[in-house]
Amino acid sequence: MRVGICHCANCRRESGSAFTWYGVWPAARFESSGTTVQYRGQHACSACASPVYSLDAHEAEIKLGTLVEAPSGLVPTYELWVRRREPWLPPVPGAEQFEEDRY
Repeated sequence: MRVGICHCANCRRESGSAFTWYGVWPAARFESSGTTVQYRGQHACSACASPVYSLDAHEAEIKLGTLVEAPSGLVPTYELWVRRREPWLPPVPGAEQFEEDRY
């Protein structure tokens, strides 16, 4: 459905990086395998606790850095919380920019 980048404080902490890169799919088309643990709506690897995805009735948000195949060819179409983007990191060309959340 969409691919984005988030620069918010939670995503930065969660990823240990300057942003989180994620893809959103319809929940009905999402499948996962392996064991995860759930904490605050996030599913994480049961072995290392790295966040992998979140899931609700409508959407699955997958941390794209966890995909086995890299590079994936998926390109962000928007950036969230750009007011927290590091000054040395340029905007993604052509991506819609949101000062905070999309909503």
